[in-house]
Amino acid sequence: MTSKRLRVVIATSNEGKLREFRDALSRLELDLLGLADVGIDRLPEETGASYEENALLKAGYVALRSGLPTLADDSGLEVDALDRRPGVLSARYGGEGLTDGERMAHLLDEIKDVPAKARGATFRCVVVLATPGGEVATFEGETRGELTFGPRGENGFGYDPIFRSVELGKTFAEATLAEKRSASHRGRALKAFLDWARTPVGKKTMAVLEPRREED
Repeated sequence: MTSKRLRVVIATSNEGKLREFRDALSRLELDLLGLADVGIDRLPEETGASYEENALLKAGYVALRSGLPTLADDSGLEVDALDRRPGVLSARYGGEGLTDGERMAHLLDEIKDVPAKARGATFRCVVVLATPGGEVATFEGETRGELTFGPRGENGFGYDPIFRSVELGKTFAEATLAEKRSASHRGRALKAFLDWARTPVGKKTMAVLEPRREED
């Protein structure tokens, strides 16, 4: 008898993030669902003071409403020359309603006089797993790079076109999905979750995440 694949919701409305989650976790026996798959059309406002708080807000909200284990993340760009701004406000930096391009332009304008050697930055990500029963697990990842003077590449999303990875020697927008997964903050946080899910503790937890339903 074949066991049923565990269903896990990815709490994001960002198609780029959803693609990265599915790519990174493709080796696990999971059915990864989007918000539309569980009838949820919005997420709570990110009012947390940290990446972990924001990720937990989203994961907990979706887990309770869907009745399924849920993964969510929050991430941010911390620029050395801006005292680690925009940080937790990265997705809203410069004001609500801006496009990714407008947000990048706003950030680049703020550091237009900063020389190349002083344009260091860190991308940070926290992934949270929340279950309907109230269990929570947290996974973190970070990566170093430097900000370019203008966008490069056509892939990725957010600040990817202006973040040049030290390890890859190119921006995340110039990298393939596999390259980005190997070096990015989100890729590392998801790798931590992947490793945990394969441990005895992780396997046991994952096995009881979704409430069992009696079959006729």
